[in-house]
Amino acid sequence: MPLRDHFRPPLDDFTSWEGFHGQWPAIIVQQLRKCLPSGYVAEPRVHLGSFVEIDLATFDTDRLVSAPVRDSEEGGVATAVWSPPKPSVAIETSLPDYDEYAVRIYDAQRGRQLVAAIEIVSPANKDRPEHRNVFVAKCAALLQKGVAVSIVDLVSVRHFNLYAELLSFLGHSDPTLGTDPPHLYAASCRWGKKGKRTLLECWSHILAVGQPLPTLPLWLAEDRVLPLDLEQSYEQACHDLWIA
Repeated sequence: MPLRDHFRPPLDDFTSWEGFHGQWPAIIVQQLRKCLPSGYVAEPRVHLGSFVEIDLATFDTDRLVSAPVRDSEEGGVATAVWSPPKPSVAIETSLPDYDEYAVRIYDAQRGRQLVAAIEIVSPANKDRPEHRNVFVAKCAALLQKGVAVSIVDLVSVRHFNLYAELLSFLGHSDPTLGTDPPHLYAASCRWGKKGKRTLLECWSHILAVGQPLPTLPLWLAEDRVLPLDLEQSYEQACHDLWIA
């Protein structure tokens, strides 16, 4: 079955991309459960918005500075509370946050070590430079820790290629993408040692609405790989959500 455009009419008139993106990681986990070797486990991860909210208490700073603090043991008076100088920069802003639709695969026999990550790109991951930077930095950090990373991007309304930006961040490029990298794509990457050499290996595919999705290599170890059948899990997720 072909890839649908989940972000434009007629499909987004009656079904949301959020519902599909939330369902797909769970379906991928169900599919992986049938083929993962003993000792490996997979889990879906869906996150929207901030991980934590910080509550700030308001104090009367004049009373706080002027009130002496008694030493409970010797009865002396402690030094007054120190006040810092004015900040060099005070800018109204917010910390960059990101949506996360992902699957994590762990090796339970090695202390639940993370070995592979499947990242499904959301519109928020591509909408601003700071969000794209956060996504790219996260994937780069995973690769540098020896975690294989797969990126799947079906977002048709944001014309950026985060896989190409990841390679650029690492100082490389993928010539198969051409001079104008496509905004729909899927890729698997791993970074590891081959003898005395350290290699970054990538398998990339250009996606298109109306065409089937590819099968990516899902690396669990240097010599252990599984087929990640995106088409099968995609169709199952569409079927479960009544997406024609």
